[in-house]
Amino acid sequence: MLTHVYNFLEKSVENFSEKIAFVEPFAKEGKKEITYKEFDLYSKKVASEILRTLDNDTLPLQKAILIILPKGIDCLISFFGVALSGNFYTLLDEKSPKERIEKVIEVLKPKLLITSKELKLDLNLPTLYTENFKNFNIDENLITKAKESHIDTNLLYVLFTSGSTGIPKGVSIAHKSVIDYTFWVCETFHFDENEILANQAPFYFDASVSDIYPNVACGGTLHIIPNHIFAFPAKVLQCLEQEKVSTIFWVPSVLIYFANEKELKKYPLSFLKKVLYGGEYLPAKFLNIWRKHLPNTLFANLYGPTEATVYCSYFIFDRPFKDDELLPIGKACKNTELLVFDENMNYISPKEIGKKGELYIRGTSLSLGYYNDKEKTKKAFIQNPLHDNYLDLLYKTGDIVAYNEFEELLCYGRADNQIKYMGHRIELGEIESIINSHDKVRNSACIFKEEIICFYESKEEIDFRMFLKDKLPLYMIPKHFKRIDSFKLNQNGKIDRKNLYNLV
Repeated sequence: MLTHVYNFLEKSVENFSEKIAFVEPFAKEGKKEITYKEFDLYSKKVASEILRTLDNDTLPLQKAILIILPKGIDCLISFFGVALSGNFYTLLDEKSPKERIEKVIEVLKPKLLITSKELKLDLNLPTLYTENFKNFNIDENLITKAKESHIDTNLLYVLFTSGSTGIPKGVSIAHKSVIDYTFWVCETFHFDENEILANQAPFYFDASVSDIYPNVACGGTLHIIPNHIFAFPAKVLQCLEQEKVSTIFWVPSVLIYFANEKELKKYPLSFLKKVLYGGEYLPAKFLNIWRKHLPNTLFANLYGPTEATVYCSYFIFDRPFKDDELLPIGKACKNTELLVFDENMNYISPKEIGKKGELYIRGTSLSLGYYNDKEKTKKAFIQNPLHDNYLDLLYKTGDIVAYNEFEELLCYGRADNQIKYMGHRIELGEIESIINSHDKVRNSACIFKEEIICFYESKEEIDFRMFLKDKLPLYMIPKHFKRIDSFKLNQNGKIDRKNLYNLV
């Protein structure tokens, strides 16, 4: 029985010890890579040093370990080292403002910091530096003891998302959830030791879990591409070509950006067999550009909140879609159930086509709650309203969905992005999907400030009145359209919608 994510690494060390596990193709000192055997060795060194450092604490509780490092191999060694030590990690962006770091520390109360001397952090915490990893000694006795006391409901990581009150929310994810998700990814997308992945998501963003753990589980090779390199599509596409990358898990904003670039046409990407995306809405228009360029490649839309361990539903594209169609988020991943309820908590069945409600999730994938915040946890994780026979928690996503004629789910956007205007309930995401189908629009976002305002990214001013006349009812057509050169993105690569209110 598999209970620890480190079991994935042990299996791959056994089968592929000399194979390259991780690559930094754009490292400062030139291409940097590490084999499974070396990665295991360094992870054990870090785990041993963590256990030695925290040896004076005798309580049978997992300890929070804060990691502040750039995306790279040292960061991944830290993840696996922390996991092997029996503790859990939180990663923060090395560019995080000091105020945010302090707020996270206040909630997390970490016992240890792992960082690099180059970052010159002074957080008044016991600290391990990546520069010293090679000098740490392995203590097999300490590691064995930590492994023997491990259970699969132990936390693996706490990922902090932005909270509405200004205090970050720490989403607590257990080993069992990541193990379950990893098995699902490998099974659904047929991962094996020949898999070559190119990582796009920052490691402090939960989408990166899709790259890291399935790669280790199948014995593949993961190329870690720095965030800033994605501003140069030619460099990234050239990397995919040269390294014979077979799979990418990317966010839609990057796929949109690359679809608009002439560079895409220069690279056949003949080795790229799976393009998986999630994290936000992708207009069908851009999916069609990619599908036309790669007609023999599998494309899949994955959906899910951080609270459900990365993704909880998926749709593998098996039919054509028009440019103005809303793309499905599909059906539940294995060992997950998706339930839809209306505003009065009446269940909406998959047979009730087009009836909108809020999506709730149940299953092994669910977070164990928000770290050190019982109040927020109780609001978001509720007892299944269909019964009260035993504890059966659902996560309230806040997303508005409806079933189509194939019993696939369509997502219309956030409930807090749903407005009531002129007596009508309107999902702003529905408006955006139509505007995004315009051939001169790169992307769009709508906000409501007494009236519906649409921001759109385009090289020229567009008169949308005739375009929308036959596509949207009058009350859904925005009153104002504002052209911008490019959207400001948040740290996860999504449109920073809060910033749009400052532009009105």
